[in-house]
Amino acid sequence: MNAPNRGLNHFLAEAKPSATYKMIDRVAALRARGQQIISLTAGEPDFDTPAHVRQAAIQAIEAGKTRYTQVAGLRELREAVAAKFKRENGLEVTWQQTIVCSGGKQVLYNALSATLNVGDEVIIPAPYWVSYPEMVQLTGATAVIVPCNEADGFKLTAQALAAAISPHTRWLILNSPSNPTGAVYSTSELVALADVLLANPKVLVLSDDIYEHLTFDGVPFHTIAQVEPRLRERTLTMNGVSKAYAMTGWRIGFGTGPSWLLEAMETLQGQQTSGASSISQHAALAALSGPQEFVQEARKVFQRRRDRVVTRINAIEGLRCSSPAGAFYAFVACESLIGKTTTAGTLLQNDEDVALALLDEHGVATVHGSAFGLGPYLRLAYALDDDSLDMACNAIENFCNSLCNAV
Repeated sequence: MNAPNRGLNHFLAEAKPSATYKMIDRVAALRARGQQIISLTAGEPDFDTPAHVRQAAIQAIEAGKTRYTQVAGLRELREAVAAKFKRENGLEVTWQQTIVCSGGKQVLYNALSATLNVGDEVIIPAPYWVSYPEMVQLTGATAVIVPCNEADGFKLTAQALAAAISPHTRWLILNSPSNPTGAVYSTSELVALADVLLANPKVLVLSDDIYEHLTFDGVPFHTIAQVEPRLRERTLTMNGVSKAYAMTGWRIGFGTGPSWLLEAMETLQGQQTSGASSISQHAALAALSGPQEFVQEARKVFQRRRDRVVTRINAIEGLRCSSPAGAFYAFVACESLIGKTTTAGTLLQNDEDVALALLDEHGVATVHGSAFGLGPYLRLAYALDDDSLDMACNAIENFCNSLCNAV
């Protein structure tokens, strides 16, 4: 039974908790009871943060750099962020045209919260990261979900975008490489979307590039403001250090966009969290400005893991998985399992049932695709060592082979 509403903000009362974190919590509870669980839920690299980054944080502590910083971030870090956008994305920005926040999630939420009102709409291609529609919900605006099917590579087409835009559209959210599918938009696909946006000048663009450095098979990464400079003045380009440098817990995200938007985001942040952790900012400075070999090596490891997992999954009867071009997720179609029964007698009526039965009966945690706006799929995060991935795939195979048709 839900607790009674004791005066909560009604937008918050209608928001749903993260499905990813709900599954992570379930895993923690099972492990606390002594069960052995292989978790493919968490969207974070399993590597240690690079040594030179950790050392920079230690040096910052020892040097007493533990005070408040400017709300929008340390100038030297913002200069490094501007240099990163120029070097890697071809975006000519100054340090004043950047903002540093407590994680990429805060960059996104600040932008939406600073600009949305009741009646506004935000176009979100599905599958989507679970927090996008809930962030929109918290502002009182409306998320307009546009399904993107497997045949289109789980990517938004120009035709679908044009059909979704209304007089109330305020934002389009793009995520490439994608969580949960690993889809990467090509230059031509971004150009086609940009043409639609140029014809609709009131629509802002939120480009979530957090998985930028995790593309495979030589697939190049491009961001939409790079491909179409005329969109620069209405695009917020977001990135961070969490995925590329294995710094999820350091909580540093950053962005660049039009000055009016950044100023509004800074005002909001000044009344909310103020500046991000000073220690984390110095660590992020070292990550962006220091050696980059870690990023390249991590990409090679994740590409090898992707190949390993996709090959194994596609060999399992009842499952299907296309090879993702980026990120570290496999989005596995499981429609053939729906309607079957597990050895424990559980009838699988949807992909959430599949995910829960796989966890409870075979000790492998995944997240159901419908939580990301498109089912029946399972999202598998292959950010684990090879032995753990092999054991997980063995358990998934045993699970699928043990199912029987419902009577």
